[in-house]
Amino acid sequence: MGVSNKNAQDNIQPKGNKKPLQVLHISKKDTQKIDNEQTNSQEEIKKEDITIKPQIIKNDSVKRIEENNENTKDFDISQQNSTQQDLKKPLNFSEQNTDVQLERTVDEFDFDESAFLEALNANEPIGATGETISGKVIAIESDGLYVDIGGKAPGYMPKKECGLGVITNFKEKFSIGLEMEVLVIKEQNADGMVTVSARALILRQSWEKVSSSAKNGELINVLINGFNRGGLTCDVDGLRGFIPRSQLEDGQDYQSFVGKTLKVAFLEVNPESRKLVLSEKKASLVSKLTSLELGQLIEGEVLAVKPYGFFIDLGGASGLLHQSSLTNGSIRSLREVFREGEMIKALISEIDLEKGRIGLNTALLENSAGELIIDKQKVMQEATERALKTKALFDKKEQDK
Repeated sequence: MGVSNKNAQDNIQPKGNKKPLQVLHISKKDTQKIDNEQTNSQEEIKKEDITIKPQIIKNDSVKRIEENNENTKDFDISQQNSTQQDLKKPLNFSEQNTDVQLERTVDEFDFDESAFLEALNANEPIGATGETISGKVIAIESDGLYVDIGGKAPGYMPKKECGLGVITNFKEKFSIGLEMEVLVIKEQNADGMVTVSARALILRQSWEKVSSSAKNGELINVLINGFNRGGLTCDVDGLRGFIPRSQLEDGQDYQSFVGKTLKVAFLEVNPESRKLVLSEKKASLVSKLTSLELGQLIEGEVLAVKPYGFFIDLGGASGLLHQSSLTNGSIRSLREVFREGEMIKALISEIDLEKGRIGLNTALLENSAGELIIDKQKVMQEATERALKTKALFDKKEQDK
């Protein structure tokens, strides 16, 4: 028989070395006690933090600042208030009797206006485009030469700008020290050097010369050096001139004029477009015009009647009798005064050699306004005598020019 043991379970040992779990029983009273202990410990830590202060180490500079602050504590508070009031109050210079004088001392860096302008002129670039400058040749090279023009750098003249046409004896024509006038054709570069030209200056002077000659109605002789389909070519002071076939006295066999000399007048002169047109026919007209005088009485045939006046043939030249110079009276139609093919007498009132134009006048032959319309025959018969009376007017007009 087996014998039962109630404590058999208690005597059962677990396998291995593991110990059985132990359950800790904590009562509510014990929990409150633990919480109170933690709260007390935290309050003690806070008190220690408050009571413990870090030790401040003061160096010498901090001590000096504190000493200065102690010395300024004696400053009078009333003075502070008055100072603040003075700052708020606007300044009134009229109440101050003291004169403020500003003195300026001159140091070694000061200079007057004349010195300043002199410094500017010394650094001012010399040679603007289109300016004419006198210079001296200082160096000659195979492709050009250098001209001293008074600037910080010399002017350079390319060989092709040294004159008109092709220069064969370049180094013989120009020598060191040769003085010459040049025209600036290109402003200075980064090195301060400008490009100059003797050729451009010659051409400018040539245009000025022919413009003056054309204005004065001068005639010139030119050598024909070529031809094209439109006419003949020639040289005029280094300029290329052109004579249209229509402006030749005989334009049929115009190629035969090459190598010959013709007397021509200026028909058009335009330096900007480099256009120079000449005329042999105009030269013949101008030759006749030079023999005429203001106030001279002429006789001619009415070539054409225009709305603005009459064209009168003067024997190779034509004059214009404008309607404003026809009569002092009122007219309904020009044809009631003169007709084509009619011979008339008129006074020369204008001679324009440049344009090859002659202005005529018949109103000055009238003794009364509209007399030419009422009694044209009488005016024409007495024209010579009446012209003598008006000559003094033209002489005075010529003197006033």
